[in-house]
Amino acid sequence: MKKIFIAVFGVMVFASCVSTQQSLYSWYDSEDATYKYTKRGTEETLTEAMKQYEKVIKSQKGIRKVVPPGVNAEYGYILYKSGKKDEGLTLLKAEIASYPESEKFISRIIKQLEK
Repeated sequence: MKKIFIAVFGVMVFASCVSTQQSLYSWYDSEDATYKYTKRGTEETLTEAMKQYEKVIKSQKGIRKVVPPGVNAEYGYILYKSGKKDEGLTLLKAEIASYPESEKFISRIIKQLEK
């Protein structure tokens, strides 16, 4: 009886250690798409990265329900460089609004782009 109790207790302890935590943000495959675009720099990898950024921005299922840090800035920069300047600036400013601590860095990027 004592062995059964110890076995059941052990199973309960190990079962409670299983992590069921949801992450703060939904990244989908944006990291992988960004890496491929950075590594190869082809039109195909750019298109895939842009799709992933749109997905991350539009459908957040993480605990915080907000766009992860840096995503608006990365996507905004890519949009700006690809000719969609207004959309790009809007996303760069959205990064500052979401994460005020990024203002110094992002405002420098905006100044450089507007020159």
